[in-house]
Amino acid sequence: MPILSLTIWLPILAGLVIIALGNAFARPAALGVAVLTFLISLGLWFGFDTTTAEMQFRESIAWLPAFDVNYSLGVDGISMPLIVLTTLINIIVVISAWEVIKDRIALYLGAFQVMTGLMVGVFSALDAILFYIFFEATLIPMFLIIGIWGGPRRVYATIKFFLYTFLGSVFMLVALIYLYRVGDSFSILGMHTLELGARQQFWIFLAFFAAFAVKIPMWPVHTWLPDAHVEAPTAGSAVLAAIMLKMGGYGFLRFSLPIVPDASGELGGYMIAISLVAVVYIGFVALAQQDMKKLIAYSSISHMGFVTLGTFIAFMLIGKGDVDGAALGLEGAMMQMVSHGFISAAMFLCVGVIYDRMHTREIADYGGVMNVMPKFGAFMVFFAMANAGLPGTSGFVGEFMVILASFKANFWLAFLGAMTLILGAAYTLWMVKRVLFGEVANDNVAALTDVTSREFWMLAALAFFVLLLGLWPDLLANVMHASVENLVQHISIPKY
Repeated sequence: MPILSLTIWLPILAGLVIIALGNAFARPAALGVAVLTFLISLGLWFGFDTTTAEMQFRESIAWLPAFDVNYSLGVDGISMPLIVLTTLINIIVVISAWEVIKDRIALYLGAFQVMTGLMVGVFSALDAILFYIFFEATLIPMFLIIGIWGGPRRVYATIKFFLYTFLGSVFMLVALIYLYRVGDSFSILGMHTLELGARQQFWIFLAFFAAFAVKIPMWPVHTWLPDAHVEAPTAGSAVLAAIMLKMGGYGFLRFSLPIVPDASGELGGYMIAISLVAVVYIGFVALAQQDMKKLIAYSSISHMGFVTLGTFIAFMLIGKGDVDGAALGLEGAMMQMVSHGFISAAMFLCVGVIYDRMHTREIADYGGVMNVMPKFGAFMVFFAMANAGLPGTSGFVGEFMVILASFKANFWLAFLGAMTLILGAAYTLWMVKRVLFGEVANDNVAALTDVTSREFWMLAALAFFVLLLGLWPDLLANVMHASVENLVQHISIPKY
């Protein structure tokens, strides 16, 4: 059974049908499609061979034979967990919008189904042109979601989001076309084997950097993200943080490292420096925020800095002959991506729960929420602790692995990286203290009602996975280990 094609095209086609049929059955139809897509994607997990680094569940059909462009799909231990995460978050998104979105619900839920299929396509494409099409096409439904259902400055936020991400990707397209001219193929795996000189690798790395650094986003090209998050509806923020940012981290692992490993290593010091700026400086910026969504948005930038830190610290460790440490850093980056997907989605959904009741995100408008919403307060405290890296939660595992790998490379890199544990606790718990604890601040807070059963199970599902990965990280580590070791072996061999 073509599991990957089903996981891609079922939500895309179903989303278009939902949009065409209108609002009458949009909610149950979207939920049914989301659940079915997730169940199909579980076939990838349970049928996955963890002992090999080879691409699995391969599909290939000639598309444009004259240019060797193929509809080619496959997954390994790096991409498969991100696909399952994508389909799972899709279910949460549909549930979150069940009662909140009143206008054009079919278009809203249909857009999310289409975007889910496109994001799965990004993580499973083995043809560069196919990857680029999926990568760019994800902008369209997110553009609509923010532009139609967003806040007062939604037009500004959508245009900024589109321009940043689209312009960065144009450089990637140029690099892919150049690689085709060199290797006469758009096969991504074929590009991994090309022998490229120092100058070629340098410019190709910069082209990939332009696309993937904006998507993560890395400092200093991060400014589109807080605006997009603040203006986006709750579900849009959840998908943006949980999945779309991971497309940048995945791009570095699938393209930059294996295609231009020498340039990645030589420029790795700059990448580490930029990552540490994101971890430390953006953490301080988060401390100053008064808007809860903006605070969590900056938190996402800081935590994604750990992804690029773990990715590029691998080259420093390879230079020291510590391939095990390099694998640790890369696995930590992957752990952080998956963990952040659950935690960031949960944090934005928590803000959405109280925003739907009070229609304000300003921290100063709250206070004493725990007194009237104890179940909600328990969830928000738990996710805040996970966001701060509490041991026993998934938020701790990835950060600890990256810090440990950094310590093997250089003590001061580990010290600066570990600052996120202090800063994360500072801005997250400072927000929680002001919002949840103390006396009931005003009559609006006193009138709040606790979570509904829909909201309870939505947050409980995310809490379950945060705990599961925190207490049993091998569940994920075993899946990615063979692929990460293969990547480390590949980038350890100089190409020039």
